[in-house]
Amino acid sequence: MKKNPFKLLWLVLAFISLGIGAIGVILPILPTTPFLLVSSFCFAKGSKRFHDWFMNTGLYKKHLDSFIKNRAMTLKTKLFILLPVSAMLTLAFFMMHNIPGRVVIVLLVIFKYYYFFFRIATVPGGKRNMDVGVERTELTD
Repeated sequence: MKKNPFKLLWLVLAFISLGIGAIGVILPILPTTPFLLVSSFCFAKGSKRFHDWFMNTGLYKKHLDSFIKNRAMTLKTKLFILLPVSAMLTLAFFMMHNIPGRVVIVLLVIFKYYYFFFRIATVPGGKRNMDVGVERTELTD
């Protein structure tokens, strides 16, 4: 079996994105969830042991577990991700003086809101970590 020569690179990227995601828990300017998703992906590519470790951390369980298992988030989680990013994009929009750049920013905002509200299911706040995936699979079978 051939070994992946980039395993160390994947692990370095995983720990960097994990660090940024952990900082994002404290600083509302940095979105936590996207960096933790990148960490999860990179850990999976780099090492099964580190991926298993990451999946048992509190950060993973609090911010990604329900999303990964059920492809769903609470409204509070969605807004906690969307609002800081929207504020940064609004700032970038007003600071940018070229029209194509502004159009790209507007399209990005439209896409991210569409994706979060129409492609990711919204679950009630109390059911965040409950297994709502069973209900969704019954509807698709």
